[in-house]
Amino acid sequence: MRVWPGRPSPLGASCTGQGVNFALFSENATKVELCLFDSPKAQVESRRITLPEKTNQVWHGFLPDLEAGQTYGYRVHGPNEPSRGHRFNPRKVLLDPYAKLIARSLIWDDAVLDPERDTAAVAPLASVVGGEATTVSSGPRTPWHKTVIYELHVKGFTKRNPNVPEKLRGTYAGLASPAAIEHFQKLGVTAVELLPVHYHIDEHFLVTRGRSNYWGYNTLGYFAPDPRYSASGPEGAAREFLKMVHQLHAAEIEVILDVVYNHSAEGNQDGPTLSFRGIDNTAYYRLAADRASYIDFTGCGNSLNVGHPRTLQLIMDSLRHWVTEMRVDGFRFDLASALARDLWEVDRLSAFFDIIQQDPVLSEVKLIAEPWDVGPGGYQVGNFPVLWSEWNGKYRDCVRRFWNGKAGTVGELATRLAGSSDLFADDGRHPGASVNFVTAHDGFTLRDVVSYNQKHNEANGEENRDGTNDNESWNCGCEGPTDNSEVNQLRSRQQRNFLATLLLSQGVPMLLAGDEFGQTQHGNNNAYCQDSPVAWLEWDLSDEGRALLDFTHMLMHLRKTQPVFRRRRFFQGRPIHGVEIKDIYWIKSDGNEMSEADWNAGQVRCLCMVLPGDQITETGEEGESIAGDSFSVLLNAGDEPLPFRLGARRRDLRWKCVFDTSALTAKSRTFEHMSVFPLQPHSLALFQAEVFKMRNEHE
Repeated sequence: MRVWPGRPSPLGASCTGQGVNFALFSENATKVELCLFDSPKAQVESRRITLPEKTNQVWHGFLPDLEAGQTYGYRVHGPNEPSRGHRFNPRKVLLDPYAKLIARSLIWDDAVLDPERDTAAVAPLASVVGGEATTVSSGPRTPWHKTVIYELHVKGFTKRNPNVPEKLRGTYAGLASPAAIEHFQKLGVTAVELLPVHYHIDEHFLVTRGRSNYWGYNTLGYFAPDPRYSASGPEGAAREFLKMVHQLHAAEIEVILDVVYNHSAEGNQDGPTLSFRGIDNTAYYRLAADRASYIDFTGCGNSLNVGHPRTLQLIMDSLRHWVTEMRVDGFRFDLASALARDLWEVDRLSAFFDIIQQDPVLSEVKLIAEPWDVGPGGYQVGNFPVLWSEWNGKYRDCVRRFWNGKAGTVGELATRLAGSSDLFADDGRHPGASVNFVTAHDGFTLRDVVSYNQKHNEANGEENRDGTNDNESWNCGCEGPTDNSEVNQLRSRQQRNFLATLLLSQGVPMLLAGDEFGQTQHGNNNAYCQDSPVAWLEWDLSDEGRALLDFTHMLMHLRKTQPVFRRRRFFQGRPIHGVEIKDIYWIKSDGNEMSEADWNAGQVRCLCMVLPGDQITETGEEGESIAGDSFSVLLNAGDEPLPFRLGARRRDLRWKCVFDTSALTAKSRTFEHMSVFPLQPHSLALFQAEVFKMRNEHE
C-alpha cells in the first residue's frame, strides 16, 4: 500500500477524494503505527503502516489507496515509565482522539485491563468519514431573556413514548419525531439541552454489575455522536444527528449539548488504555507530583490537562466541529471549574476562557457553565466571565429551602426571584447569566423532591452510598408513595409552587424533562446507571399528571407573553426617572413594603413581589416598547393562611387572580385596591393588574 508524507494538519483522518490523510499528535512517542481493519468485527488489523513523518510533534502520512469507510486505530510506541508519566504500550490499539465516527465500541474483556495482552479484537475503532454535504437549517438564535431550556436524555425522553414509532424510540430520530417536537412546542421551550451525546464508554465496574453509564459522563470520543442513540446504526449516527438538529431548528428550537471536557473515560492510573493515555499521557492529563498518578478535580479518576496547548486545541477543535459541522447552538460545560484551573487555583483569566472570548465561532453561541468541580475552591457560582451563563445552584438551594418551610430565607429568595444580581451584575452581565433550576438530571425529580426526605438508590447496587445526602427535600409528611389524600394534595400543590416560582423568576429557567407531568424515579437521586424504566420518562399520564402538564403550559404561556417576567436588565428597586412608581416592590401581608427589620426577621415565610410591567422602559430588539401588564406574586411557605392586602402602592390598579396553587382551577375573582386575599399555607398566587379610573372623592 502506497504511503506518502501527507500533512500534519488537520488532525485526525481527512478524506480528500484522492485518498486519506492521517495526523496524530504525540510529543513523546518514538513511533506511530496506523492499524487498518477490514471490518469493525475483525479480530486483528490487516495492515500496520508506520506513519512516515513527524512535524511539530504531529505524526502523519497520506494513503492514496484508501477511501471513506475505512476502519482504523493506532499503536503508539514509546517509553513505558509511569514514574516519568509515560504509559506507551503498543499492545493496545488506540482510538483516534479526532474520530468522527465510531465503527466499533469498546468490548470489555480481560485484555483491556491487562497491560501484557493485545486489544485489537476488543478496542474501540474509528471509521474514516467522507465529506458528505448535508443541509441543516440555521438555529433560531433565541436571545437569552427569551430562552427556556429543557434538559433531557436522548434515549430516556422517547424510549416509552407510544406516539413515537417503535424503531425510533430512544434515538436521535425519535427526538426529531413529530410527537417529540409537538411536545416541545406545546410546552413552549426554546432549547433542548441534551445530556452527553459524545461517544462514551461504560465503566468496567458497572458492566460487571450488569449496568451501564446511562447519563454518559464518561467521554472517549469528542468528535463523534454516540452510536448507541442511532436508529440507523453506527455508520448513520452523524447523519441522523444532523437531521435531528435540522428538524429542531425548523421548529424554532435550539440544541445545546452537555459536554464533558474535564476528564476522560480512561479513569485513574489503574484504568484502561484506550486513547489519550497511550498516545501521550503527560500531554493529555494533569499528573500528580509522583508523575505515576493523576490530579483529580472531577471525582472520576483524572483531569484533562487544559494547560497543554494540544489538549486545549483538542477541546477547541471539538467545540468548533459541533458548531460548524453539526450545527448545534451552544454548550453546557460539565464541572467547568476544572477547565478554569491554572495549576491548582480556579483562574477566571485562564487560556480556556481567553481563547473562547476571541474565537469568532464559539463566542457567538450559548455558553453555560456548571460552575463547580470537586477540587478545593471549586464552587464558583457567579465568578465566570462575560459571555458565560451559569447553572445557578444557589437558586435551586434557596427555592427548595423556602418552599420546605425553612425560616430566614425570604431575603435571599427575593434576590433569586429578581435574577441574582448579587452574583452576576458586578461584571456587567444581565439576568440571562443565571440559569435557574429547581431540579436537574443529577438529583431528585420534582415529584421526588416533594415525596422523599432521603435518597433511595438501592437499585444502583452500591448499598445506597452513592448520590448526595443533602437534598433540601420534604416528603410532606410521608416517605414515598401513600394513599393519604391530604399528603398527595400537598405534594401536588408543592410541585405547582416550584414550577410557578421557576417560571416567574428573572433569568433563564431550565426545566428537567418529565417534571412538567410529575415524573418519578422512586427516590433515586443518582440514576446515572439506570438505563431502565427508573430513568425513562413515563408517558402514560394519570389525571394528576395531565393537570400538572396543563398548569405548566399556562405558566409557559404567561412567561412568553408577559415581558415583565423576562427582563433583559436587572431591577433598580428605586423610582424610575423621578416617577414615584418603582420597577419592583417587595410587600408584606399588611400591604406595606418590607423594612430592614422584616427582611431580617427569621420567622418570616411569606413574601409578595410586585412587578409594574407598565413601567418597563426597556425596548425590544427593534426598538419597540415592551411595556406590559403588572403582576403581583404572593408566596406563603408557612403552615397558616395569611390575609394578604393587595395593591397598597398602586391606587390606580385592581387585581385579578390568575391562579392560586392551593386550588386545581384558576380563580377569576377580581380584587379592588386594598382588598384582602386569603393566601393559603404552602401556596403561591399570581394576580394580574387591571387599570381602572379612580372615582371622584365627592361622588
